[in-house]
Amino acid sequence: VQLQASGGGQVQAGGSLRLSCAASGSTFSRYTVGWFRRAPGKEREFVARIFRRGGGTSYADSVEGRFTISRDNAGNTVYLQMNSLKPEDTAVYYCAADSGVILSASASPQSYAYWGQGTHVTVSS
Repeated sequence: VQLQASGGGQVQAGGSLRLSCAASGSTFSRYTVGWFRRAPGKEREFVARIFRRGGGTSYADSVEGRFTISRDNAGNTVYLQMNSLKPEDTAVYYCAADSGVILSASASPQSYAYWGQGTHVTVSS
């Protein structure tokens, strides 16, 4: 599966952005999709994930209540709606997918074989 992330940009604190992860090349509903981010000088970290088919979701504590992940299997796209953005949300955001993700490891980047190219999000104070 090939992934294309888009929707990043620059916003002021308190603003919103919606990221998209468009997939091609395979039956998208079979894949669990995760969003990760890497801030300057920091390690890549888990943001959110949505399971294949049934679409169960999970979020990092730092974004819980502000971000919402959703999927449109017919449109082969996963979205990350980001509200109440903070300067500490500034990062490059990546979407990732895999058909074999298990619940206990769904926040680990190593669980995902396919990655998009990243989209930049900058939140100014």
